[in-house]
Amino acid sequence: MLLKLILLLTLVPLVELFILVKLAEATSFLLTVCIVLGTGALGAALARIEGLRVLGRMQEQLDRGELPADSILDGVLILLAAALLVTPGLITDACGFLLLAPPTRHIVRRWLKAWVMQRVSTGRGGFHGTAGFRPIHDQPPPGAPPMEDEEG
Repeated sequence: MLLKLILLLTLVPLVELFILVKLAEATSFLLTVCIVLGTGALGAALARIEGLRVLGRMQEQLDRGELPADSILDGVLILLAAALLVTPGLITDACGFLLLAPPTRHIVRRWLKAWVMQRVSTGRGGFHGTAGFRPIHDQPPPGAPPMEDEEG
């Protein structure tokens, strides 16, 4: 997983830089800068609008006594979209705009929920196994001092 993350964080910026250089060569440097700044500004505005819309929907669900799980996931995806949109590059901008669009975000949200449910159902839903942590046991190991709620 760490290797994938390192590859992602190194290859994506290199590809983005290559695309921006080719775009600047094909058009002009000033137009390329305007495109990058324009998509960032437009993306930030759209992310704000979508975020406020989802926040309103979340408040309505809470007022009805419902758990706003889908709205929370939408909020996280909108936050990710905003981060992608303020990152210079055309690929990240395209991914960010796709996440801002409700139909695409719905598809990603469904996939994400299915992925999490699959991990939980197979027992790989937590991080404790890979991080060296183990589940808490009800009883301390033999010879351990008594727990706070035990007399002894």
